[in-house]
Amino acid sequence: MKHMERILIFIKHHLGFIWRIIEEVNGLMFMTLFGKRLQRELPKVFVDAALSPYSFRELKLDDMRSLSYLLASQPASDLEYFKPHEFDLESLIKQKTNRAFLMMGVWSSQKLVGYFFLRFFMNKKCFVGRVIDKEYRGMGIGQVMNQIMYETAWRIGFRCMSTISRKNTAVMRAHEKNRSMVILKNLPNDYLLVEFIKRS
Repeated sequence: MKHMERILIFIKHHLGFIWRIIEEVNGLMFMTLFGKRLQRELPKVFVDAALSPYSFRELKLDDMRSLSYLLASQPASDLEYFKPHEFDLESLIKQKTNRAFLMMGVWSSQKLVGYFFLRFFMNKKCFVGRVIDKEYRGMGIGQVMNQIMYETAWRIGFRCMSTISRKNTAVMRAHEKNRSMVILKNLPNDYLLVEFIKRS
């Protein structure tokens, strides 16, 4: 398995055209096998997770311009460790077409103030990430984001994972009291592979 992961990482960074084919096949297989379950469970997760006066929902294609503005308006230092994809409008529109990449947002009235996602893989693992507008941090939004991401993954039978840089002090501090997080292993360049597990 580790050997296969190294091969996939090499393909992603050096053989872009092959990686795009892998992404397309992964997206097709994910929607075929898990799409209906995701569509059934996701609305329930959104109902269970609430934080007034904010609203949480899946992003639509029409939201990509708002997402582009949100990402562009954050300090570059805040996005140093948040690089799931390119942030220009064209790249975001393309990312939205990836059927194994669930893009979600947090709204304050008509303003997009948070972005979070799940990236699903056919080995029943998914990776999560999030960013909150600099003016809306410390208000409990991140905890609700976590609840939505974790519950969505768990309800469709996926392991919920992330990679975190030890140098990202803000995220490390935010996860100090996260009872769901367990460290699986150390990765190169001071990164950690972590999993978020459901506690009884």
